[in-house]
Amino acid sequence: MAGNRQFPLDLLLVAGLVILTDIFVLVPVLSGSFLRTALGLLLVLFLPGYALTGALLPAKKDMDGIERALLSLGLSIAVVPLMGLGMNYTDWGIREVPVLIGLSVFTLLMCGAAYYRRIKLPEAEAFKISIGTTISTLKAEFLEETGSRADKALAVLLVMSILASIGSLAYVIGNPRDGEAFTEFYILGPDRTAENYSTEYTPGGSGTVVVGITNHERRTVDYTMEVRLENRSLPLPEDQKYISLDHNVTWEEPVTITPPVEGKNMKLEFLLFNETEKSVPYRNVHLWINVTKES
Repeated sequence: MAGNRQFPLDLLLVAGLVILTDIFVLVPVLSGSFLRTALGLLLVLFLPGYALTGALLPAKKDMDGIERALLSLGLSIAVVPLMGLGMNYTDWGIREVPVLIGLSVFTLLMCGAAYYRRIKLPEAEAFKISIGTTISTLKAEFLEETGSRADKALAVLLVMSILASIGSLAYVIGNPRDGEAFTEFYILGPDRTAENYSTEYTPGGSGTVVVGITNHERRTVDYTMEVRLENRSLPLPEDQKYISLDHNVTWEEPVTITPPVEGKNMKLEFLLFNETEKSVPYRNVHLWINVTKES
């Protein structure tokens, strides 16, 4: 019987970390902090897999703690790309906020499923985190004369590898290199996916291309955007030509294209200039378009 069993501590911690990650990503005043990056990596690399593992393996006998941690890493690495691939075919596309919401909802739902499956088991059989039990397990694994030397050596190597990976990751996060500052510049189709671009036009007709800019320069940058067709500048509204973005801020807007000339395989260029170089594009992307009369 489930009785009034409390929500498991490990699942409660996972849910709390998910909500905390959402706060640090979505609240502008917190979005530039170290914790935002650390929590974001945790959400991508561990939490979804741990919640899914809990839903699939609710009993103690299914798997021990160390194996669960490793499986959680593997499942997270599998789930996140699949979710991104699926979102690419939706109206939201692969963008920070939709991906954040998708991962958060998935992880919280799996936490709920894990809790439901655990309360269906007798309390003594349901998996739960216990510090005392974990310490005893580790002590038995490494200190007591049980198991072969090869097994112990493998276990030690595994733990050391995990600790080294975590330490390396923490160092990279805490000591970003100056060379890593960059700007994302990309174009999407009208449905905000990386396909179905407007490439076929009729004389006098218009099409839409979604242009995106994300500032990772670790400072506020004033950008200038220009659109050219066969080296001929096309008019843009002022709010699309001059764009100022703070660090880690994304600008993504539909840009209307009205080709002034006819032709086939014409190069439609999107050029992005930064505040220090006005003659050479900082970033550029392009499409090949046709402007022909309907037959």
